[in-house]
Amino acid sequence: MPESTKNRNLIFTSESLPVFMFNKRYIILFLCSFILLLTSCRKTIETINQNTLQKFFEENILNKTFVVELAKDTSLDKTSTYSGYEFILTKGSFYTGGPMTGVKNGITYTGNWSTDAEYTKLDILLNYPTIPADFIFINRVWKFTKKSLPIMELAPWGTTDPKVLHMRRL
Repeated sequence: MPESTKNRNLIFTSESLPVFMFNKRYIILFLCSFILLLTSCRKTIETINQNTLQKFFEENILNKTFVVELAKDTSLDKTSTYSGYEFILTKGSFYTGGPMTGVKNGITYTGNWSTDAEYTKLDILLNYPTIPADFIFINRVWKFTKKSLPIMELAPWGTTDPKVLHMRRL
């Protein structure tokens, strides 16, 4: 077999081998850079999301007055029970908890609220010194089902219990 035919049958010649290896290095470098970029962006996105959620919560929920627009305990409509009450979640020392009040006819009920780092749940506990039995419905851990303010839509956290609480910001 002639020498020229032999060289054509080979995949790599000795002269093309360094070029081939050089091209492989570019591909590996590109893949490593791409993976590094993807992993570093995730942390930035998480930080931006956390700051955005915190800012949204502070500007739209904390230190604002809310009234109960809908309160359903299974099939029982309890909305009228909370007529005249105004609720305020006050900013505490951190964004994930603080004092809360419920006021009606000059009587103030105090307690606390807390949330998780993702602002997906809201734990309400009004406890001044004794509270009306109707507050038992409100005193629980809620999950946000919708934050399309001026209305916060809440449902019980971790259960399919058909309770609903909608609070409208004044």
